Amino acid sequence: MLAGDLRQRGVDVITTCQPGGTPLGRRLREAFLETEETVAPLAELLLFAADRAQHVEFLIKPALAEGRIVISDRYADATYAYQGAGRGFPDKMVNQVIAIATEGLKPDLTIFFDISVETALRRMSARGEKANRMDLETADFYERVRNAYLSIAAREKDRFLVIDANGAMEQIHANVVEIVTKFLGLE
Repeated sequence: MLAGDLRQRGVDVITTCQPGGTPLGRRLREAFLETEETVAPLAELLLFAADRAQHVEFLIKPALAEGRIVISDRYADATYAYQGAGRGFPDKMVNQVIAIATEGLKPDLTIFFDISVETALRRMSARGEKANRMDLETADFYERVRNAYLSIAAREKDRFLVIDANGAMEQIHANVVEIVTKFLGLE
């Protein structure tokens, strides 16, 4: 929705997601999320790092070099939250893996759509989609993930914004458009 609004304003935007923003990433995402095999936590961490390295090198860096705006559904903060806090890897280790995979490339702006874990689980259930490995995690796991995102927001106030995502999608979208257009100087 944001990309559509920005394109209507003449902004050259590329959208992507992680994992899965490249052909290799899509195969990694499918292998990781659809497997019935138990995945070792370290394998999960490194798999996401491999996807991110491919993504940065062959999608994000070229788009930025062309002067395009990149909107990514998840990036390195997700590794810190899911594999670091969720799986319990030490911050130092997770940050080293992130630094290697991203070559230090950080977003200019990160928006975290914050809702309670209970609301998130209810929404995931209501989607009626086939659950993947990550969808089957416990409420405690998701609470650790949410708290990790909120701690990033507290540490990095200049780039990380928390949006209350409990309201109607249209209002949340309007809020995001206002924030992003102001950030990009498009007002």
